[in-house]
Amino acid sequence: MSSRGDGAEETARERKQRSRAEDLQLELPRRDYAALVAVFNAALAATLLARKCAREPLPERVEPKDLVLFAIATQKLSRVITKDKVTSALRAPFTEVEGKGGAGEIEERPRGHGLRRAIGELLTCPFCLGTWIASGFIYGFIFTPRLTRTLASIFAVSGIADFLQQGYVKAQELNEQI
Repeated sequence: MSSRGDGAEETARERKQRSRAEDLQLELPRRDYAALVAVFNAALAATLLARKCAREPLPERVEPKDLVLFAIATQKLSRVITKDKVTSALRAPFTEVEGKGGAGEIEERPRGHGLRRAIGELLTCPFCLGTWIASGFIYGFIFTPRLTRTLASIFAVSGIADFLQQGYVKAQELNEQI
């Protein structure tokens, strides 16, 4: 055990945790995260500016039924982009496969350093990417509500069907136990 200088002894476990935390600090591509945040905010600013230049006001509000539609569609599309086997080719420059995930999914981790790693982090996290996708649905709603609802409906129906499929599988498993 070594002394931390405050009279307390540092255990091997504490040293290992501190070492991991320091390694994580070194790995985080903060400048590149900032660049992604800048892109996100630039897209928001451009959308608002384009709407203002169109001399049409923003919609007063997004109706609850549209919020639910966009939320379900966002959940599904974020999983398709970040986890589905068939979209792995889109993620391949930024990720490496770790193993099998859920039904029809694979688990991947970001690869590389800098911007490549930051994009890999975004493309492997459905929660992180969800904000970007939700923004896309709202931007689409601002300019072309009918088209956006149609596209969102495709992903929402697919997402709901996924839950029904999972429920069906669980029901079959329960029946086999009886």
